[in-house]
Amino acid sequence: MGGITLISKSRRKYRILRSFIFLLLIIIFPSCIETDLKSGEGYVEVEGGRVWYRIVGSGSATPLLLLHGGPGMPSYYLNSLSQLSDDRPVIFYDQLGAGRSDRPDDSSLWHIDRFVEELAQIRKELGLQEVHILGHSWGTMLAVDYMLTEPKGVKSLILASPALSVQRWSEDAKVLLTTLPESVQKIIDLHESEGTTETSEYQEAVMEYYKLYLCRSDPWPAEMDSTFVNFNPEIYGQMWGPSEFTSTGSLKNYERADVLPKLNLPVLFTTGRYDEATPKSVKYYQSLVSNSRLVIFENSAHMTMLDEPEEYANTVRNFLRKIDKNP
Repeated sequence: MGGITLISKSRRKYRILRSFIFLLLIIIFPSCIETDLKSGEGYVEVEGGRVWYRIVGSGSATPLLLLHGGPGMPSYYLNSLSQLSDDRPVIFYDQLGAGRSDRPDDSSLWHIDRFVEELAQIRKELGLQEVHILGHSWGTMLAVDYMLTEPKGVKSLILASPALSVQRWSEDAKVLLTTLPESVQKIIDLHESEGTTETSEYQEAVMEYYKLYLCRSDPWPAEMDSTFVNFNPEIYGQMWGPSEFTSTGSLKNYERADVLPKLNLPVLFTTGRYDEATPKSVKYYQSLVSNSRLVIFENSAHMTMLDEPEEYANTVRNFLRKIDKNP
């Protein structure tokens, strides 16, 4: 019996020692502990319906959660960021009403507070206790408003081609519009003044702007086509307006430049040289955040991750690795 007691004590000491070593590893080498996320796709129930998500990769580094633009545009155009999945899980999701998510016929759902709550539900359901967040365009609005709720566990933000002051965005757009042929400008002015922005003539004129300042790749990548095919114009029109350069929806008075100094975490700002989110405006936003940097992609418009996919992915990769190495 004495021998059994000695063995039991020895086993208890071993278990205690093993637990202590495991906890020590978590503290000293957090990046070595595998996440519970597994590659695959599924749905999360949120207010109004189901939201589709896809997880790519299962590396040990902190996951990256992607917030696509729009509102009402799905995540197809962000596919090049799956390159980052050799380091970490990358989570794509289509916000409610867009892409592969449910499309409820309820206009009361389309406001920024509900999208913020949706983001919180996604994190909770997927168990994203620690996460990096990349928001693009409208996704930067969503990311900043989410940060105003003071969520725990967000290690960094990437604010890609941000739209954080609609007044500034609109002023920049007026300048960019003057670079179009005068005949195209007249068509745009005519249809916006008469409220006939759904006509094919207006849409063709808008496309002239988009080829210069939305996506400069020629021809447009397949991901861009998929984004437009699965686009929800009702959400876009209600929250934003008839086109990228004209805001008439509920976001038309959106202004968050004043809260940017409150962002107390590492922030990477990115923009294209020919971006709707002009380098001048993005540099202004970056100047308001103490722990931040700005990267301008010289051959890109608004869709930097499509115009320069390798360069964009590598920039994000290096930023995230640095944060994970020096938490």
